[in-house]
Amino acid sequence: MTTIDSIRKGLLAKQFTAREIAQKALAHGEAKNAETNAFLTFSPERALAAADAVDQKIAAGEDPGALGGVPIAVKDVIVTRGLRTTCGSRLLETYIPPYDATVVARLEQAGGVIIGKTNCDEFAMGSSNENSAYGPVRNPVALDRVAGGSSGGSAAAVAQGTVPLSLGSDTGGSVRQPASFCGVVGVTPTYGRVSRYGLTAFASSLDHVGPFATTVKDAATLLRAIAGRDECDATSAFAPVPDYASALDANVRGLKIGMPREYFENLESETGDLVHRAVDTLKQLGCEVREITLPHTQYAIATYYIIATAEASSNLARYDGVRYTRRAQADTLSDMYRRSRGEGFGAECKRRIMLGTYVLSAGYYDAYYLKAQKVRALLAKDFSDAFKEVDAVVAPVSPFPAFKLGEKMNDPLAMYLSDIFTITGDLAGIPCMSVPCGKTAAGLPVGLQILTRHFDETSMFRVAHAYEQTSNV
Repeated sequence: MTTIDSIRKGLLAKQFTAREIAQKALAHGEAKNAETNAFLTFSPERALAAADAVDQKIAAGEDPGALGGVPIAVKDVIVTRGLRTTCGSRLLETYIPPYDATVVARLEQAGGVIIGKTNCDEFAMGSSNENSAYGPVRNPVALDRVAGGSSGGSAAAVAQGTVPLSLGSDTGGSVRQPASFCGVVGVTPTYGRVSRYGLTAFASSLDHVGPFATTVKDAATLLRAIAGRDECDATSAFAPVPDYASALDANVRGLKIGMPREYFENLESETGDLVHRAVDTLKQLGCEVREITLPHTQYAIATYYIIATAEASSNLARYDGVRYTRRAQADTLSDMYRRSRGEGFGAECKRRIMLGTYVLSAGYYDAYYLKAQKVRALLAKDFSDAFKEVDAVVAPVSPFPAFKLGEKMNDPLAMYLSDIFTITGDLAGIPCMSVPCGKTAAGLPVGLQILTRHFDETSMFRVAHAYEQTSNV
């Protein structure tokens, strides 16, 4: 398994060069893409230039950076200067951004080598990565299964061994659920911990940029590299960013771990067995596990799909064919708008835009959107109350492992329910992550979800690392 430490050690020992690593990653990604469709665009020129800069630093005796020479993939909703960014949509098929997202700039400042942009559900709307205009991502573990969504391409890129690190975005579970389905580590940091500048907006009050990695330590290292206040994003926090990796080995004995009754009540599948086994491992490590309640959980799905669709309706209004999207030919301005949006957006985007427009319309705003915001506050209070009693909460990531391609496409409600355990963390804005906790009899990965207080990613990583080091997953 390739990690940040192994790459750094090899580079400093002159066992290989950063250029050689980049070339190998590019070749591997292109070869695998016929199977998984994980990448939409490769960036060989940019990658090799960044790799050469790392090699030059090493030759001069300089520190190549925390991510020096590490190949990284970036979800295609995060803009990259001079490199095509489609958001998985035909509307932006030829869009070349004039600037880098803050997270991209910070990756490269830390020595990271971006090899390409990964496939995703159109405008990050989906739970299976089957809504991309460029075809679905197939799970590297089982090619007849979904990779999860909407960051399935980024999860698959790590799972298939092309890169040890990637970036995704999470609005309702779009990092943790693909991480669980593909058997990798996925992190959703506290809202505001990582700048959203340059992240194409889906639901602005819910969107997070987060890392995928093969190990908890690598995810912690990547998060530290991209986190922190950004003057370009007014919602980014001033909170200091700890050295997460240096705190990983702290003892977890005595930590209080909460198991929400609402998440485990009907969990009787193989997924439930594996999650319970992971909880038993935490007990063996000395954690004190206790049952807690998050009483408003039953309202989370409805709350999320009102708030998220409302914000999506507002954010996606700009894609009208006038400015930088593909424009349809028509005789009148209104027909041009109608055809550009009607032909450009896929079915799921249209569904969510229509739902969001409805709940924001006159006469319905108070009944739906305003009420949903009030329930969101109650969901956040549930977690605040729970964290007065426990240090972390553990839960499943998904009720089931990766499902077959096409299995849920004709039933949107069944698809939405795949996010039932992840959306609460996004609504509350707290840090949460998925760490692999085993495989089903069919060999499909399952993830353990860990959630902690606002800006307490350190405790979250400690628990995940302790479990990872003890388990045989």
